[in-house]
Amino acid sequence: MEQIQTVSTMTMKHMTLSNITKACGGTLYYPENLNRELEEVEATQVVLDSRSIHPGGVFIATKGERVDGHDFIHQVLEKKALAVICEQLPAVIEGPMILVNNSFQALKDLAEFYRKQLQIKVVGITGSVGKTSTKEFIASVLEQEFQVLKTQGNFNNEVGLPLTVLSLRQHHQVAVLEMGISDFGEMHRLSKIAKPDIAVITNIGQCHLENLKDRDGVLQAKTEIFDYMPEHGLAILNGDDDKLETITLVKGKLPITFGRHIRHDFYAQHIEAKGLRGTACKLMLKKDFVDVMIPLPGEHMVSNALCAAAVGTYLGVKKEEIKKGIESVKSLTGRSNLIQTERYLVIDDCYNANPISMKAALDLLSMADTRKVAILGDMFELGDKEEAHHRDVARYALEKSLDMVLFVGALSQKGYEEAKHQSQHETEIFFFPTKEELLADLEHLLLPGDTILVKASHGMHFEELIQVLS
Repeated sequence: MEQIQTVSTMTMKHMTLSNITKACGGTLYYPENLNRELEEVEATQVVLDSRSIHPGGVFIATKGERVDGHDFIHQVLEKKALAVICEQLPAVIEGPMILVNNSFQALKDLAEFYRKQLQIKVVGITGSVGKTSTKEFIASVLEQEFQVLKTQGNFNNEVGLPLTVLSLRQHHQVAVLEMGISDFGEMHRLSKIAKPDIAVITNIGQCHLENLKDRDGVLQAKTEIFDYMPEHGLAILNGDDDKLETITLVKGKLPITFGRHIRHDFYAQHIEAKGLRGTACKLMLKKDFVDVMIPLPGEHMVSNALCAAAVGTYLGVKKEEIKKGIESVKSLTGRSNLIQTERYLVIDDCYNANPISMKAALDLLSMADTRKVAILGDMFELGDKEEAHHRDVARYALEKSLDMVLFVGALSQKGYEEAKHQSQHETEIFFFPTKEELLADLEHLLLPGDTILVKASHGMHFEELIQVLS
């Protein structure tokens, strides 16, 4: 293996083989003919995907359900990887190997070590609903004045978050990190890695109830984000949430609140819905205000904008830049993304679903001035109250005076039954056991000009519906 030449501007601060080995509690093994001066070379990257390796990078070999990264050790070393972290040494050691007990734990340990090397502000975002859209608002505001790295895609768990942290470089000034969980203890571990200077909680809803049981359990799990926040840290909370308003002190300080009411530190006035074009309002920023046109539709986007304004204010962003950042936000695929086709206007909100986000999406659909159609699939991980939640969402859908609701999936059958029971409503109601059966009839049910909401938990794979409708 040739000695690796690295470019200083692209390396990871203090991420030398020596420090990496110590950080993950491993043992470093060398081929006999290799120069041990490599121990002080800084890595250029840390990856789990062997296809992503670049010269000077560190590959962590993990064992998945289908693929074992240990099978690709030879290939990554051929691509001039600096080293490999693994749970099992290959028969022939061709390059630096760091042997560890658990590769996934090594990933988290490395991210925790690396986070400490960087002089950077971290904004951590959690909550039951709206984490990703709130992240986009915050990042858009902060990007007006800072070099920002934000979570990409669904990289918000115990694999994705450390990989995001490890993608930071010295030119970044702020990291905006989405932090998602499904059980107790997970947020504690994420907080240990991220050490957020600002902790944002969007709301406490009914999600992951199989593990968290009820909203009090959700509150307990989400507030683990404060566990590793520094003493100077700041909590920014949705003050309209009945569970979050019970939090009085964080690190000995009052949390900053945002919401609809004047009692909050950041609140909105003169809210004027502009249909699917968004919402105009005045954001009150402590001792100042700014008039904005929020480009994404839905009342919940006002809360997202307020939260971004609060974060921006406390990080010193000027109000003109806050306005520019909010008005520059764009929707993401699968998250209230409006797709105008030749025949329909499609609201693509199929990334995930729980009762709160279902109702918010139905609120959005109800703003349309065309025929309104909702395609609603199953909501997963709702515990022993899943039937009640599906029935509740069905009742809510009927209250919105929609033209048609299509229920899809085994759990959604309960919603369909509830909707049929409400016979006084004029909404057309249909049930399909599977997505494939819906697709067979879909073209005959829809009319040109329809506005169509597509909403379900990610496991329903409703992105296939989006492809057909688009």
